[in-house]
Amino acid sequence: MNGGIGSLPGLAGFTGELLSPSDEGYDAARRVWNGAIDRHPALIARCASTDDAALALAYARREGLPLSIRGGGHNVAGSAVVEGGVVIDFSALRGVSVDPGARLARVQPGALWSDVDQATQAHGLATPGGIVTHTGVAGLTLGGGFGWLSRRWGLVSDNVESVAMLLADGSRVRASEEENQELFWAVRGAGGNFGIVTGFTFRLHHSGTMVLAGPLMHDASRAREVLDFYRDFIKDAPDELSVYVNLRTAPQLDWVPADVRGKDVVMLIPCWSGDLAEGEAFLEPLRRFGPPAADLVQRKTYLAHQAMFDATVPHHWGYYWKSHYLPPLTDGTIDVLVHNAWQKTAPTSYTVMFHLGGAVSRIPADSSAASGRDALHAINVNAAWPEAGSDHPDIAWCRRMFADLEPHSTGGVYVNFLHNDEGEARIRAAYGAHYDRLAEIKARYDPANVFRSNQNIRPR
Repeated sequence: MNGGIGSLPGLAGFTGELLSPSDEGYDAARRVWNGAIDRHPALIARCASTDDAALALAYARREGLPLSIRGGGHNVAGSAVVEGGVVIDFSALRGVSVDPGARLARVQPGALWSDVDQATQAHGLATPGGIVTHTGVAGLTLGGGFGWLSRRWGLVSDNVESVAMLLADGSRVRASEEENQELFWAVRGAGGNFGIVTGFTFRLHHSGTMVLAGPLMHDASRAREVLDFYRDFIKDAPDELSVYVNLRTAPQLDWVPADVRGKDVVMLIPCWSGDLAEGEAFLEPLRRFGPPAADLVQRKTYLAHQAMFDATVPHHWGYYWKSHYLPPLTDGTIDVLVHNAWQKTAPTSYTVMFHLGGAVSRIPADSSAASGRDALHAINVNAAWPEAGSDHPDIAWCRRMFADLEPHSTGGVYVNFLHNDEGEARIRAAYGAHYDRLAEIKARYDPANVFRSNQNIRPR
């Protein structure tokens, strides 16, 4: 129900659902994945179409209200919801249309990666996505994005064919390599600074439906030798292989062996997306090393592996992140990891290190605004607490570990891993050498900085 606010100036034609603070369902609608975020927008506009989004945008501008855009609502900084403003909420628009002959997928702005994966895998196709299926497509893609398939086919944003956009002035455009090229360059990596993406077209790849993947769990007491071996093992890894690292307390989940649950562990998580027999041979030394306390590597569907870690990051827990890009691991980096990783207080907090390189690094750095081409890893230190709320002791642990890692980093950071307290210097580090060009594009498309509920680039 629109609770009567459809009669507000300019919103009479809105066909979706409008929610104000007095409406039933408002509190549920303002919640996002990160339960540490507690904001109260003046209006939540749950859009049924691009026309609805245009009406809500025009209303916010006319009333002088701040604006945010919600796709999956999964950003740790809570950028999907704005205090006292208007939320353009696309969560009802989750459609995915696949053209298997052209190997293209057209995706609505509220889709989650589970929606894309299920639609594309029905044809044996895939595009790089995240590692948690309830992540939103829009936010991950606009920040650059990476996942299990990125070493083979590039960042998520590298696989965008085109986007449909609603600009600050209400105009509607398409951006691709053929039209509005500067805008297309900017939106692939610099987030929602330039307009509202109302539709994505992704290129797809013949991936098949099976991978060889799963965690290898080693006791944390052996962390140094495990990380030493890992560093050497991935030096010659082919593009078909990604090996992520998770330094954590083994979760209380069914797939974790009972005798390992609750123990501090190093998880090495390979995912091989090529020929499975070749993968078995290549991974044999990694699986033999130790040996691990548990070996859960197996042939399984890509869909199953994509969803494996969903339960470790559920909706409405509290989360706080600090992150760096890292070059190849040094002895000093390993020292910091071993010293800090298990000094957390909550069993749910953890540190995850993503394996980049491969196709990500071969694509020219100036091909888009996306970052991370010069890094071998992105590391994310995650304070996570089930009781939600805005404060937790592991936030201090997170910051200490971040500070200790800084001398070993590239100086850059993945923009989607920034929290909402990072400051101007850290935001500039996320955009790196692209920042000045992005500020000029921002001035052209959004001179009034309407789109600022993000890691904001100020118009030049």
